[in-house]
Amino acid sequence: MRMSGIQSDSLAPPSQIAVAFYNAMLDGTIPWRTAETLRAALTGLAIGAGCGLIVSILLGLIPPVARLMQFSIEVLRPVPAVALIPVAILTLGFGYAMEVSLVAFATFWPVLIYGHAAITNIEPQLLDVSRVLRLSGLGRVTKIVLPATLPRYFVAFRLATAVSLIVAVPVEIAANPLGIGYELMTASQSLHPDLMFALVLWIGLVGWGLNGALLFAQRRLFGPAGMAEIAR
Repeated sequence: MRMSGIQSDSLAPPSQIAVAFYNAMLDGTIPWRTAETLRAALTGLAIGAGCGLIVSILLGLIPPVARLMQFSIEVLRPVPAVALIPVAILTLGFGYAMEVSLVAFATFWPVLIYGHAAITNIEPQLLDVSRVLRLSGLGRVTKIVLPATLPRYFVAFRLATAVSLIVAVPVEIAANPLGIGYELMTASQSLHPDLMFALVLWIGLVGWGLNGALLFAQRRLFGPAGMAEIAR
């Protein structure tokens, strides 16, 4: 940053940040790195959210299992995913698989906790209907549980999507030589604050765009009634 003729290696004026962003877009650095990050983040999200959905349904419909698993959940849930980076490196090595596994671990919990709460709040009359109709376990889930809880599951998925990006970038900074996090670390170590700040702003824009797209889909899918149900 230039102030009174002083050059800084840690700051950059907005004009330099804009130029660095333009150049990184033009040469494909940002698109390529962003694609790598999103590939790992969304794959981990799909695995974590899918497992969270299944486990939350099991815990919600089988209370003894929920009571049995409560202690394990309360112990594991507060563990930050980034704290498991050393374990993941030892077991999976550096790279894509390690990043996906940590994102999956982090995104599992919002869907599990939010989904389990949604199922336990289902109106008892709806579950009584499933018994009267003698629905199978699968029929009970597909015809009663999921329709009643889908709006809240979508909120959980939206939160998990934000978590996936929050975890993916630090993992790339620490242990995966791919993605936008690695490019951010490289810019910092090579004393390019203009590119570094451009990447930080870009990460924020990507997160904002993902959340905005999912919020738009949420409003279109569930409408005012669904949004009111979510707010309850």
